[in-house]
Amino acid sequence: MLPAKEICAEDAKRNPQRPNILFLFSDDHALRTISAYGGGINNTPNIDRIASEGATFTRSFCTNSICCPSRASILTGKHSHLNGVTGNGSKWDGEQMVFPRLLRKAGYQTALIGKWHLKGNPGDEFDFWKILSGAGGQGHYYNPDFLTAKGTEQITGYSSDIIANEAMKWLATQRVPKKPFMLMCQFKAPHVHRMPAPRYLRLYDGTQIPEPPTLFDNYRGRQPYASKAWMQIKGIPNHVLNIHPAAGEVDTSRRVGKFMARMTQSQRDAWHAVFDTRNAEYHRLKAEGKLEGKDKIRYQYQRYIKDYLRCVAAVDENIGRLLHWLDQMNLTDNTIVIYSSDQGYYTGEHGWAEKRWMYEESLRMPLVMRWPGRIKPGTRIDGMVQNIDYAPTFIEIAGATVPAAMQGKSLLPLLTGKTPDRWRQSIYYHYYDHGAHNVPRHEGVRTGRYKLIHYYTDGQWELFDLEKDPNELTSKYNDPAYADVQSKLNLELATLRKQYKLPLLPKFERK
Repeated sequence: MLPAKEICAEDAKRNPQRPNILFLFSDDHALRTISAYGGGINNTPNIDRIASEGATFTRSFCTNSICCPSRASILTGKHSHLNGVTGNGSKWDGEQMVFPRLLRKAGYQTALIGKWHLKGNPGDEFDFWKILSGAGGQGHYYNPDFLTAKGTEQITGYSSDIIANEAMKWLATQRVPKKPFMLMCQFKAPHVHRMPAPRYLRLYDGTQIPEPPTLFDNYRGRQPYASKAWMQIKGIPNHVLNIHPAAGEVDTSRRVGKFMARMTQSQRDAWHAVFDTRNAEYHRLKAEGKLEGKDKIRYQYQRYIKDYLRCVAAVDENIGRLLHWLDQMNLTDNTIVIYSSDQGYYTGEHGWAEKRWMYEESLRMPLVMRWPGRIKPGTRIDGMVQNIDYAPTFIEIAGATVPAAMQGKSLLPLLTGKTPDRWRQSIYYHYYDHGAHNVPRHEGVRTGRYKLIHYYTDGQWELFDLEKDPNELTSKYNDPAYADVQSKLNLELATLRKQYKLPLLPKFERK
């Protein structure tokens, strides 16, 4: 067998017209806030354009619903226990095999611009990289710092705009026209602390965003963990809701003051012109006793969701700018465009504003893909896919050889919209960051209809019938009517653990 480098060279010779790949990625983007998924609370015309001109994946899931692990799974095609990134504090092993390195060996020009967030900088897998720096690797919304191999620079402007600008700049000035490119353009938004762009500060003023049906979830019918999680909307700190001192009263030594101190004077003026009025209204309502109980939750939900949607609006706008650039440069027909996010997010469901759980809202990832001439416009893909599938898909698109160690499956067989008979019928999930936001470790299996969750720190289980109970309000574990389903799911979980080479659960956590 030829060495990997020679295999890639041979693959490149056999595939001279390989498509470009533009991978667009955001952080914490809920399906409910993408109109292509029918959320009904906002419009995302440019993400929708990718979907309408290509495919929407209706059952797309993450392996571990938290930022760094999801990104590691995308790069490596492996579950967290094998790529080493089980939580946000895990160190990134940049020497392991990742798909950009294989694409680069296969003749692709590779670049990463925007949010990286892994604990360890990019390396030789990219010809060029420019990543957000500061705020724990999240970067800042206003006038962010960027790190490159040459050092750090601060760029004036709004994060989502700058990331798109830098992506187009790379495409225009550093792209080698004779080579196919793979560009990862990765936005910070709509991650907390959500600070909308100046032009969107008044978006949704005078509008009431619909509440999800489980906003006032009482958490009965499940194990007690959900009721104890620290992610409820009613507990969001004021500064996260952009409730802060008025102009001239901001203390720049405090957290919110540090965010605002990064702004230029004109940015601060625009900010205070909008938020000072909103916050004065908040203090009036609070003083009048009108922000108690459910009224407080409703008020905080509106503050939270509107800033979230304002951040989404800037992401969508900049995706539109990138799509327009491809059109203008006559690159649309030979460029695959993918949009995704590292996981889903709770936008009020179960009263929450976070992720981590295996429940649907944080388990599901958005995924839309356009490939002119290969994907029929308006295709709906119902096969079960995960973020471990991205790497083998990109490698196969590049005409290179997918390493046997990768655990994902290429998505190319699904692109007709018909799911092959031998496609997976279940997915495996595992969350490791025990205690963060008071969410316990758990693993589980999801099939087309059912979900089994194992809280293995104390041996508790939940089972949901997603057809009859799509909001996952009542566990059917140990319900005699579901005995056969429960047995099959336990067997499937054991099968997936073996398939994905999961180690035994720690003895001190088994019961």
